[in-house]
Amino acid sequence: MHTKLLRVIAGAALLVASADPLIAHHSFAAEFDVNKPVTIKGKVVKMEWINPHSWIYIDATDPAGKVEHWKVEGGAPNALIRRGWTKNSLPSGIEIIVEGFQAKDGSNRANGRDITFPDGKKLFVGSTGTGAPDEKKERR
Repeated sequence: MHTKLLRVIAGAALLVASADPLIAHHSFAAEFDVNKPVTIKGKVVKMEWINPHSWIYIDATDPAGKVEHWKVEGGAPNALIRRGWTKNSLPSGIEIIVEGFQAKDGSNRANGRDITFPDGKKLFVGSTGTGAPDEKKERR
């Protein structure tokens, strides 16, 4: 009886511990607007390789010359590595162009799709399986 109770408690603890990652992951439509495509041209401040999504921080200059700070969500680090990314792919200070979709709340946050480097090379940075546009056409 004592062993069965311990198994039940251990099972419940495992379910509770695994719930946080599920809550943190979201669909594209929950936060981003397919009708708000954005093109962000700016300098990389940093890239965070964290799960469930990577994040790219970019300083872009608007037409009036004001610096806008953008936070761009990308795919999971493991998915990016499979597409050819390395932790050195986006060094701080490199100027890139990101195509993606803006947050529904209008903030300077976006779900990234493609990144174009100064030499014209493109890499797909998006998340798959979230309902984002063109996710079935995974590109390199």
